[in-house]
Amino acid sequence: MGWAGRVALVSEHASPLAVLGDVDAGGQNVHVAALAEHLAARGHRVSVYTRRDDRALPAVVELGSGIDVVHIDAGPPTTVPKDQLLPFMGDFAEQLRRAWRRHRPDIVHAHFWMSGTASLTAGRDVGIPVLQTFHALGIVKRRHQGDKDTSPPGRIAVEAKLVRDVDHVIATCSDELFELIRLGGDRARISIVPCGVDIDRFCPEGPAEPRTASHRVVVVSRLVERKGIGNMIEALASVADTELVIAGGTDSVGLQHDREARRLAELAHRHGVADRVELRGQVGRDAVPALLRSADVVACTPWYEPFGIVPLEAMACGRPVLATAVGGLTDTVVDGVTGVHVPPRRPDRIAGALTELLGDPSRRAAMGRAGRERVQARYGWARVAAATAATYERVLARSAATTEAVGRHQREMTT
Repeated sequence: MGWAGRVALVSEHASPLAVLGDVDAGGQNVHVAALAEHLAARGHRVSVYTRRDDRALPAVVELGSGIDVVHIDAGPPTTVPKDQLLPFMGDFAEQLRRAWRRHRPDIVHAHFWMSGTASLTAGRDVGIPVLQTFHALGIVKRRHQGDKDTSPPGRIAVEAKLVRDVDHVIATCSDELFELIRLGGDRARISIVPCGVDIDRFCPEGPAEPRTASHRVVVVSRLVERKGIGNMIEALASVADTELVIAGGTDSVGLQHDREARRLAELAHRHGVADRVELRGQVGRDAVPALLRSADVVACTPWYEPFGIVPLEAMACGRPVLATAVGGLTDTVVDGVTGVHVPPRRPDRIAGALTELLGDPSRRAAMGRAGRERVQARYGWARVAAATAATYERVLARSAATTEAVGRHQREMTT
């Protein structure tokens, strides 16, 4: 399998041990956990560094063979919204520096911009190449959320500096690549490696949940306004005999106190579809495949989306995807082949597309087959990990060549 070494993955707010569906727990948690697993399967020794958010957590947790999750003390040992973590990144960097001086990794791969700031500070001091995956860019978030953007004021400037200063950036889709170049990135130091999906767990074969309506649409998402779930509820009013299952957020008891869950429930009442909308709350990862298989259509209709893992999981289960034509969804979902694209924030267009899909079972079946073939060919985690490891090798080779050139120049200057 080629080079195998010590890899440090840094994910300051998104622990691979976290429960999915919480406000700050989503695709990045899945990505980091799966990448660690498949890098380890290729022979790498992987350490994932994340912030301690619970005093009871041990310093190190073995996630699997060849994988450790290392909890870093930076800020209070409790849950802190990710947009409030920046003041603790200096401490996070110092703890990384100490850890890497004791056990030096060969390469560092930072996930999210705050992880990048800490990793670059520590990595430069220890002399380790640093790669960056952003998962989301502040400039895109500000463009779409405006005054509702809760990011720290300096985020965009910090990300632009990271793009210039890290050894390499791994983008997850072509839309992000263009954004990075506009931020000043060097195309020669940017690669596209998509997020992946577990094609064994998410597959067409297996149990499917029972349902009560003739048709079922499933949404699996964090409960935040920009995910466009409200647009789905509005669209449902124009789609007959169809139930909408929304999985995500806190547990069913906690949903009663969740502001976005209450807003969605009120919206369902206002549009007369409360009896056909189920806000299920948090769903365990093991239960997601059966939920997706129960759907005629899986909907992913955010206002913007850096990548989006749920569409991959749906396609892996052989289900067509109704997706807004934004961000990474324009790469993963092939309009008219594995699903249908609609504009964001357009309940009328969502309703029209849903009505057409639900009325054409043979088309849905063909899209499901095409989606499964697409994820098998492009998005399996073994393939994604191999592409990531190949990028590590290129960066290490380039770093070694630079070091050799500098050393040669210094020797020439002294002779």
